[in-house]
Amino acid sequence: MSTETLNKELLRGGQFLVKETKCEDVFTLEDLSEEQKMMRESTKEFVDRELWAHWERFEQKDYAYTEECMKKAGELGLLSVAVPESCGGMGMGFVSTMLVCDYISGATGSFSTAFGAHTGIGTMPITLYGTEEQKQKYVPKLASGEWFGAYCLTEPGAGSDANSGKTKAVRSKDGKYYSISGQKMWISNAGFCKLFIVFARIEDDKNITGFIVENDPDNGISLGDEEKKLGIHSSSTRQVFFNETKVPVENMLSERGNGFKIAMNALNIGRIKLAAACLDAQRRVTGEAVKYANERIQFKTPIANFGAIKVKIARMATNAYAGESACYRAAKDIEDRIAIREAEGNSHQEAELKGVEEYAIECSILKVAVSEDVQDTTDEGIQIFGGMGFSADTPMESAWRDARISRIYEGTNEINRMLAVGMLVKKAMRGHVDLLGPATAVGEELMGIPSFETPDFSELFSEEKELLARLKKVFLMVAGSAVQKYGTELDKHQQLLMAASDILIEIYMAESTLLRTEKNAKRFGEDSQAAQIAMAKLYLYEAVDTTIQKGKEAIVSFAEGDEQRIMLMGLKRFTKYTNQPNVVALRTQIADKIAADGGYTFD
Repeated sequence: MSTETLNKELLRGGQFLVKETKCEDVFTLEDLSEEQKMMRESTKEFVDRELWAHWERFEQKDYAYTEECMKKAGELGLLSVAVPESCGGMGMGFVSTMLVCDYISGATGSFSTAFGAHTGIGTMPITLYGTEEQKQKYVPKLASGEWFGAYCLTEPGAGSDANSGKTKAVRSKDGKYYSISGQKMWISNAGFCKLFIVFARIEDDKNITGFIVENDPDNGISLGDEEKKLGIHSSSTRQVFFNETKVPVENMLSERGNGFKIAMNALNIGRIKLAAACLDAQRRVTGEAVKYANERIQFKTPIANFGAIKVKIARMATNAYAGESACYRAAKDIEDRIAIREAEGNSHQEAELKGVEEYAIECSILKVAVSEDVQDTTDEGIQIFGGMGFSADTPMESAWRDARISRIYEGTNEINRMLAVGMLVKKAMRGHVDLLGPATAVGEELMGIPSFETPDFSELFSEEKELLARLKKVFLMVAGSAVQKYGTELDKHQQLLMAASDILIEIYMAESTLLRTEKNAKRFGEDSQAAQIAMAKLYLYEAVDTTIQKGKEAIVSFAEGDEQRIMLMGLKRFTKYTNQPNVVALRTQIADKIAADGGYTFD
């Protein structure tokens, strides 16, 4: 496909809401190249051998083993997938980096955190913002695992408000270095890293500045004790104290005052990769739960045969399948956007930054959806195990605790919910996404007479796609009216934003699931995709329920009288099924397939 063609067919970030996507245009796990499949298998082998087989060691706060495994990952090249070849890395595309992040993260949250902190926020700011000298000096060591990186942004008084940090950087009189003083907290990899990405404020600058700081205890750097945490027990997490730490001026990262921009762009990439890092945990927990359910006999039958257990298995598998569908769809969109920008003359650094930034809305959506799904999955896993699930002798208990941090990492889910809608509105104001036209059309439709014709639903997913289009109208109705009412004050109505965001999230996740399944049904045959078709229908059914609940919540929060009545009638009209699916049958079909396969096999 030529760049010109790609540019015409590739939707911009957020446009999924107002433009139709063809199933042929989405990327799925079934589209992996042979090289990517080999990479996936080698990653899984490493995880099974070094991580999953020793999960108890990670629960025993064996920080040294985490570091040892990170070195082994470096030897296998797993730390260098996203690093450009010019810096000693593999220079592979965004999908491949997502793939490794996905499959290396399933066994233990401790290693997943160490890996993500190092390859993402510990290395990426240098590859994307560093000078050529900085990249050549530091990145090859980080790519090979000779050095490990950490990211020092959070402070006691600066969490979600990242730009409010009080760490200071004072330039020396001779102009050769900066002295950094301040306190950072919750720093992953602090106990064994050789390099920090540190954010500090110069004088009274409005925005913070980034610095590359080598970890030298003789240069005013000291560490607090290892934090006592709910989960990720073998992830080294410490406070870091800087006391007039001297940093050469050439180690400033990017320009003065550009630190907040670096931090935000790092978070965009971190969000979609965090979503990927939650996927294999869902697969493995589902697999362990199904294995136990098949073996656990109660009332003379495996508990996998009980309807109450089938509900849980179907829910776990469906959420994992939806997460895969959405994550790899977005990853390929980002990869294609990067390729387009490079073809237009952008440097790789600029192309990757702008490519990811283009899909910041989708990154926030995925971060919220998949982090909450992995928490639900681990919770259901414990429930299937019963009393054994609550015991630390099984991996369910640790998986549940490890999953909890994912809703806080990379900006809390509350922040990301509000960001998703806020960024979409800003894109609309810039003319990047046309929300006004479709929202106006929905308003006119509400005042018109509804059609009573029965549509032709003879093709696969024809009714589901028509219903999905109406869910988009619900969002446009709610968001359009809210923007009209509150204008620039919209960001002050957080509960409204969060309700609207939940509708937006369900639309993207449900659409991704339908498109993946439709694409595979066309090329592999519907019979081979029977369980996947059931999962796509089940996910949409639950998305409709969420839309009804959150739509009501949003509408009554700002509309009154006739306006409220009309919008509630519209909500009912837009969320109505013509042929209500038998969700009990769908869940049973999915659970029976998983039980027969002995685990999750849809990847």
